Amino acid sequence: MSVKATPATRAAEAAGLRARLLEYEYDPAAEAIGLHAAAALGLSPAAVFKTLVAVLDTGELVCAAIPSDARLSLKALATALGAKRAEMAEPARAERATGYVVGGISPLGQKKRLRTVFDASALDQAEIVVNGGRRGLQLACAPAALIAALGAKAAPLRAG
Repeated sequence: MSVKATPATRAAEAAGLRARLLEYEYDPAAEAIGLHAAAALGLSPAAVFKTLVAVLDTGELVCAAIPSDARLSLKALATALGAKRAEMAEPARAERATGYVVGGISPLGQKKRLRTVFDASALDQAEIVVNGGRRGLQLACAPAALIAALGAKAAPLRAG
């Protein structure tokens, strides 16, 4: 497997992020892509963040980045962004807005930059891993630097 530049890797470079690229063999049959990535890379699921796209009651599409072993609280996401409600976006809408396919959606380099919130647990990690812009490619970097580069915020987002 060879690393090819993606909008996410180019955005990370342009932002001056010190990041490592990690590749693994993507399994389209995997039930939980983030958990599969963590296992394939030998990393803790708490450090491998999945990027989810939701729509607020205002109609705005937004991103939530949460540990691959966690479930998203849509109420917490809405609250963090000053909305009353949120629901998961239809996959096709998420793909059109971000320019990525499901399983390869990155918080970096999106076609239309969506407001992003990371689960607060990201700041407890020395390094977190997010999708690198294609299935089987991950990007590892310091969470505070990534959050700053994205103009994102951190807030509690886990359900239960």
